[in-house]
Amino acid sequence: MTNDQIPMTKSQIRNPKSEIRNQITVALTGQPNVGKSTVFNLLTGLSQHVGNWPGKTIEQKTGVYHHNGITVQIVDLPGTYSLTANSLEEQIARDYIIKEKPDVVVAIVNAAALERSLYLVAELLELSVPVVLGLNMTDVAEQQRMHIEPHVLEAALCIPVVPMVASRNQGTRELVEAVDRLASDPDSYDPCRPGIREDHRAVLAQLQKIIAGQVPEPYPQDWVALKLLEGDREITRMMRERLSPEKWEQVHSILMEHEDAILAVAGARYEWIGRMVRAALVRPTFGQITLTDRVDRIATHPFWGLLVLAGILGMVFWLTYAVGAPLQELLDTYLVQAGAEWVRVALNGAPAWLVGLLADGVIGGAGMVITFLPILVIFFAALSFLEDVGYMARAAYVMDRFMHLMGLHGKSFLPLFLGFGCNVPAVMGARVVEGEQARLLTILVAPLVPCTARMAVVAVLAPIFFGPHAALVSWGLVGLSLVMLAIIGIALHELVLGGEHVAFIMELPLYHLPNARTIGLSVWQRSVAFLKKAGSIILVVSVVIWALSVLPGGEIESSYLAALGRLLAPLGSLMGLGWRMMVALLTSFVAKENTIATLGVLYSAGEEEARLAGVLSGVLTPAAALAFLAMQMLFVPCVAVVATIRQETGSWKWTAFNIALLLVLSFSVGIAIYQGAMLVGWGV
Repeated sequence: MTNDQIPMTKSQIRNPKSEIRNQITVALTGQPNVGKSTVFNLLTGLSQHVGNWPGKTIEQKTGVYHHNGITVQIVDLPGTYSLTANSLEEQIARDYIIKEKPDVVVAIVNAAALERSLYLVAELLELSVPVVLGLNMTDVAEQQRMHIEPHVLEAALCIPVVPMVASRNQGTRELVEAVDRLASDPDSYDPCRPGIREDHRAVLAQLQKIIAGQVPEPYPQDWVALKLLEGDREITRMMRERLSPEKWEQVHSILMEHEDAILAVAGARYEWIGRMVRAALVRPTFGQITLTDRVDRIATHPFWGLLVLAGILGMVFWLTYAVGAPLQELLDTYLVQAGAEWVRVALNGAPAWLVGLLADGVIGGAGMVITFLPILVIFFAALSFLEDVGYMARAAYVMDRFMHLMGLHGKSFLPLFLGFGCNVPAVMGARVVEGEQARLLTILVAPLVPCTARMAVVAVLAPIFFGPHAALVSWGLVGLSLVMLAIIGIALHELVLGGEHVAFIMELPLYHLPNARTIGLSVWQRSVAFLKKAGSIILVVSVVIWALSVLPGGEIESSYLAALGRLLAPLGSLMGLGWRMMVALLTSFVAKENTIATLGVLYSAGEEEARLAGVLSGVLTPAAALAFLAMQMLFVPCVAVVATIRQETGSWKWTAFNIALLLVLSFSVGIAIYQGAMLVGWGV
């Protein structure tokens, strides 16, 4: 008998993807801070693909693992508390489950917060997709003196329940086997669903009757009726477009008569959750104080919490300087400069333009990307560690009241703070911010945080122009950047992003030991993503800038870039700046340190600080020098940051908007400082 003659079983007919193709699809879902990423990393290892959901800025992770000759594609859905589609994460999660119909949904829940975690499970069971429950963090529950009986919970839910300690790789094999059993025999799936409170069952039945035959595929009719009662905006809009005016009027009348129906739906779920928890969970003695409670008395305190946060961030900042900066210099010396010198020697006698293209354009551009890696790795490792141990939520909680002034969440503080080291991890770190608008706003204001490269330029030039007052000027420039960050943040929030203040609700997870594998994979994925996506853009832009700086004659003084600088000379005159200073500002787009190198070339002083100081000391008035340094602090960030903004927003429109905003801001502030100084007769 040939393969095409083999009769299909009932389960094969229902689930042809898993049996015929030897491949199944599993969706991994769960609330934030339940260990979902740890489970995903354990299952897939390095066989992962990280990108964005189509048309969205939310990160998408997919991977594969193999079991019993079957290839399992696993999709890590965004962490979400429910499937109500109030947020982009919730909409993505439920649309994928409904429209893509994975073979199995694995719901990871926190055993130490079972009641809260089961709400998402209650919504998943209302859909027609088989669910396996991964009961994670059972060790943390035991530490909190909570005793859960998984077999009792499984009997109550009527779905597979697998106890797990993902941080120790316990329960992973059992989870894989449970998924395999359910995918191969979907007919066995018959869960205990929440239902609806008795006083609204007739109303639900009436809605189901009206919309019968009008619900578009692949939405389940019963689920759509339930969502109408809940007041789900997306489903309500969809059905209003599908139903005839007469039928919609009937539906609308029912919904208006039963505006409290959402309480009947949610109340039934909580009653269902209560029954599940009473059956399977033995709680600790009332009044016991847990380790998390004791630590949080300090970590979330309005005053002591700020000191703890300052200490932790200070340590991260110190690591960035003490470890990351020297490594960055070593990479620059032995990789970028040495590589460029090797090219010059190897291609001795080749056309000058080819040598310059490879040494300065290609190696200089790509090498600059690589030198960011030490800082990025330290940032990503610190961020992943704080997230995994449970502290990130406390940092966000402590800083929320301050960030709320700009319409941001507390989670925006950490990436912005680390922008003092480098704006690249600041922009990439915005991924931890929940909410599309808050994430976008964090990205747009991140370049206003003065990074080490900007401050290095100020550290070299401020003593030249201001002598003993250099320290005071430097601190003032840092303060100017932060004030502009706050003002621009408020303005963008109110004028561009609609001014909507969304309530910041987040869970404070229990503290637990970090998982080295999860942290390592997170650092690896984020670093590789940066090199692949941002590196290509940086390389292209760096080559373009290099070409503009040497063409047509090979000298920067006669280059197209210099011509552009002379074109901007009338604008520079409003700040007391000549075309050479404008060119130095423009070349800082490749790397901020280029300002010093360009000034050394244009004023024929080399890059030595002593020679440069002698030349520049008489070039600018104090007013013009202050305007130039202020512009340097607020100017468009380096190409690495711009490329990262494009990567993280997924939009050239927002990237161009950010560049234009910073151009207008920096020139406006520079002109205002110079003209104001001239008006009062200072620094002329």
